[in-house]
Amino acid sequence: MEVIGCFFSRRSLSAFPILPPRSRRRSFQSPSLVPLMMSSSPSSAQEAYKGPRPRRDLVGDWVSSNNGLVRSLPIYIGGLSLLVVLLNRAFSGIALVTDASSSQSRADILTLSLSVTNLLTGLVWLSIRPKYVSPVIPCGVECMRINSDIADLAIHEMRWVWESLSSTTCCRSLVVIYGGNCFLQIGIAAESQNEIGVAMVVDVHKLLQGSLCRSAIGSGKQSYLANLSLYPGRSELPFLPSNTQSVILQPLGDRGIAIVGGDIIRGFTNLDQAWITLIAEKLDATLSEL
Repeated sequence: MEVIGCFFSRRSLSAFPILPPRSRRRSFQSPSLVPLMMSSSPSSAQEAYKGPRPRRDLVGDWVSSNNGLVRSLPIYIGGLSLLVVLLNRAFSGIALVTDASSSQSRADILTLSLSVTNLLTGLVWLSIRPKYVSPVIPCGVECMRINSDIADLAIHEMRWVWESLSSTTCCRSLVVIYGGNCFLQIGIAAESQNEIGVAMVVDVHKLLQGSLCRSAIGSGKQSYLANLSLYPGRSELPFLPSNTQSVILQPLGDRGIAIVGGDIIRGFTNLDQAWITLIAEKLDATLSEL
């Protein structure tokens, strides 16, 4: 289980202690938000951290970096085994004709069968290739709507959440609903049918009445739609770009929900999902005080 460490400084505490996972893309940080994510004493923070450290899977890393070699390995083993059997048969003085009464012949037949099996396995492995899923360019317009009636601290925290998610994950759209109001709609949004170049407004009442949000808020657990096009409920999210690939529905306590849209199918890793859950708990604690 992945564990996300949170580091604090004794003299200067950050307003948002949850640090994002290591970025998989070129990160962008707003200059005004950079001090919130820095620790003034990293050495003391590491000494204070008592949680488990992440472990590297050396075998898995090697297999991933040598995928072609691993897939071809059964062919090499099968071909080498077949060659060894033939050379042994030719230079050992045993007759080339198979004799059922000879133990050597029976061993050779068994070895040949295993060699052919390895060859066929290698051919199958080479013919099956994982499909590479590339990110798409969201079809929509840029949007940044923030409810001005809430406190500056909450606005600042929601902007930090957006900057962190957009720079470290495949998140390209973010909507925060809390207490029956839309507090934040930012990123790429679907274009309004009435106005050209204007983002579609989130219909909060209709959204909360939909099966997707009711199910997520009712269970209190994160709902991950890894391939949004396969879910009929995607029609409940018309404000997202039409080609949104994946969506996370993250409840904010029992009063709200955060909708995170991504540009890659199955683009949110297990670490991303766990981190978004922690962010939601922090965001719920902040918004509940309004």
